[in-house]
Amino acid sequence: MEAIAEGLWGLADYHENKGEIAKAVKCLEAICQSSVSFFPIVEVKTRLRIATILLHYSHNSNHAKSHLERSQLLLKSIPSCFELKCRAYSLLSQCYHLVGAIQPQKQVLFKGLHLAASAGNEISTKLWSCNFNSQLANALSVEGDYRGAFSALECGYICATEIHYPELQMFFATSILHVNLMQWDDNNLVEQAVNKCNEIWESILPDKRRQCPGLLFYNELLHIFYRTRLCDYKNAASHVDNLDAAVKADRKQTQHMQELVKELSALDQSLSRCDLHYRERAALSEKQAMVQEQLRNMNGFSSIGRESLEPVYFGNSRRTLGDKLQLAPPPIDGEWLPKSAVYALVDLIVIVFGRPKGLFKECGKRIQSGMRIVQDELVKLGITDRVREVDLQHSSIYMAGVYLMLLIQFLENKVAIELTRAEFIEAQEALLEMKNWFMRFPTILQPCECIIEMLRGQYAHSVGCYDEAIFHYIEAVKLTDSKSMQAMCQIYAAVSYICIGDAESTSQALDLISPVYGVMDSFVGVREKTGVLFAYGLVLMKQQDLQEARIRLARGLQLTHTYLGSLQLISQYLTTLGSLALVLRDTVQAREILRSSLTLAKKLYDVPTQVWVLSVLTALYKELGEKGNLMENAEYQTKKSEDLQKRLADAQASICHIEIIEKVRFEGKQFHQLDIKRAMAGPTVGVNLDIPESIGLSTPSPFQPSTRLVDIDGDCSKVQAG
Repeated sequence: MEAIAEGLWGLADYHENKGEIAKAVKCLEAICQSSVSFFPIVEVKTRLRIATILLHYSHNSNHAKSHLERSQLLLKSIPSCFELKCRAYSLLSQCYHLVGAIQPQKQVLFKGLHLAASAGNEISTKLWSCNFNSQLANALSVEGDYRGAFSALECGYICATEIHYPELQMFFATSILHVNLMQWDDNNLVEQAVNKCNEIWESILPDKRRQCPGLLFYNELLHIFYRTRLCDYKNAASHVDNLDAAVKADRKQTQHMQELVKELSALDQSLSRCDLHYRERAALSEKQAMVQEQLRNMNGFSSIGRESLEPVYFGNSRRTLGDKLQLAPPPIDGEWLPKSAVYALVDLIVIVFGRPKGLFKECGKRIQSGMRIVQDELVKLGITDRVREVDLQHSSIYMAGVYLMLLIQFLENKVAIELTRAEFIEAQEALLEMKNWFMRFPTILQPCECIIEMLRGQYAHSVGCYDEAIFHYIEAVKLTDSKSMQAMCQIYAAVSYICIGDAESTSQALDLISPVYGVMDSFVGVREKTGVLFAYGLVLMKQQDLQEARIRLARGLQLTHTYLGSLQLISQYLTTLGSLALVLRDTVQAREILRSSLTLAKKLYDVPTQVWVLSVLTALYKELGEKGNLMENAEYQTKKSEDLQKRLADAQASICHIEIIEKVRFEGKQFHQLDIKRAMAGPTVGVNLDIPESIGLSTPSPFQPSTRLVDIDGDCSKVQAG
């Protein structure tokens, strides 16, 4: 009977290697359905194999689950078989995860932990304990039990320490840091987690680090998220550079690995010939062994020779060699995100850091690169033009969510860049693309609804529709629980109120920003503080409290320059301070400030801010009686104003304009919301991407020409809250 089983297993291997998955499964199921009884251990191994194939190649999680549950029943009658039992527990846990059955998943993992604890202190038992703790932390975090997740991760860290495995320690340390970043209850705890990661990473020998690209990417990404949350962009920059260099190196290594695989395949084919001379065969065999060794050394954790338990969180197709960024050794074999998602995320981070500096050309390339990666992966998941949320398999929802969220982030940055450059038509197109994705996947993209409403407000403000802008900003406040996002949208709405210009609107602006101003020091970082100081300075200018306005604006400018580095917000701060200096008759300072602001606005291709600065400079030259400068400046101002007015007219004439500014939220039909949210809560270290919100979204308003010497009311209609 064993010979029959071996034969069917071999035949299944043959069909699997040829991609004939249904035939492979049929070969194996023939053993389970046979009228002749096989030994229980043979049936268990067969069912585990069937489940693994189903999870790798299909969406049939329930079928896999049935085989694994039957395996568990059979294993109860077998006294030993520690590895088989652990493998069954681990795979069944992953099955329950895929079908969203959290309670059964936790029960299976507790059984696995109990088994590992009772099996002694061997390295293998510790590794399986790490596996189960990692998956348990994931299950607990899905339920929002972060305290329990921390406890499970700490247990895993202790096990890794006991077997003196620094790479495994690093896996748990980074996982703990990620959960800290998601929860962020205590600044000191987050900082301690960061320092722990640094300490362990430094303890790993350089050669070993090079074999852990997944940990390198994950650690650098978490450090960037930490620094951006603190608005510490200066210290985050080195991590961004490290990431970008790592992507290039990894792409090069992956290409080399694929070439070696191709070479190995050719060697295998040559060695299969029966007419080879002994010496030729020996030389080819030696070459084959050398290539295999190179591949083992390049393939990171998998080089230690243990059978890999490939995780099933990320789609249902076996990926090629080198296409994984593993975070830990087997039997954990974990990864945070697939390599393609990490590559896209790195593109996104380069954009987030490059856009405030005005590096729009590079940002444009990265947006194209990232969106191409994402769209390719969505097609692999079966998401084509006509597919909607209701059509998705449960096991595809998590990865679909990851890529769709990334896509929205790329489009968000595209909108921000196009609004900065006053390319309103392009901004409309990107916004409507965001709308279309949201309408097709409303539950998965529900967290993005706030961002979409905020961007509609930014667009409306840019084209001078302040009342509509206020509506969308206030709607955005209602759509998020993020205190930071709520504060920024209130600030944006306040600036739009200020731009309306009457006394009642100014009072409403003050009502919006006063609560934020009162708690601005409670936010992590200075993003909210720089925004509210800008808006509050504008209100004080409207109230003719000019000296106090100057103090607030100068403080905001200093913080923006020191921490955020957003050239657009700096330019708008400078222009406002230049206008203020002119009102206060400080013409020397006004000239210096305004020239700096114009330089920055030109660097950013920011036409609205350029028009605003030029209008104030015209007033300055008129005040000083500098006719030559006045004429030259006024001519340039007219040219830029006409350009801007044409862009605005084109935007308002577009069929998309009314759809975007209309005072109605985009709403899609929600589908099985709880199930989808559970399915989207992937591995512990990937509950969400935790990508920082866009920094300093720019929507300066068009300049309205005025004959007044210094028009503070008019100036307000050209600014935004960064």
